[in-house]
Amino acid sequence: MEPGVTTADGSVEGKQWNVVGHTYTPKLHSENAMIWHAIIPDGTGVPPHIHPTQDEWIVMLTGNLEVAFGDKVVKAGPGDTVKMPMGIAHGISNVSGAEATCVFGVAPSRKLFDLFNALDGVTDPEELVRISAAHEVDFLPPPAE
Repeated sequence: MEPGVTTADGSVEGKQWNVVGHTYTPKLHSENAMIWHAIIPDGTGVPPHIHPTQDEWIVMLTGNLEVAFGDKVVKAGPGDTVKMPMGIAHGISNVSGAEATCVFGVAPSRKLFDLFNALDGVTDPEELVRISAAHEVDFLPPPAE
């Protein structure tokens, strides 16, 4: 990582990804941590998944998100920080009626930068699950009906 500033309209390596309908812009990437700005449209989310090798967090800037930890759902709004420890399943959804913006981070970064490169624009759920598993993010199977 080079010292300096990633400007408001800048990103790491000029990257910006479309992942599950969200716009992710990496702001910092090193072996020890990765931070990205996220725009999360209303009606979108990330299904329950586990990061077995990373702690993850979200700092809310605008809007509201719901984060599920199993049957427990927490709500987060502007200024709140959501903590998602490694090994704990969590799912994220925006059902607020408005766009949400936030800053996500993980530590250590492990394979997440490469994962987002691989997932950019992927829309097939099975492919998303397969690619994610190869990059140390494990999606839970859908609930039995």
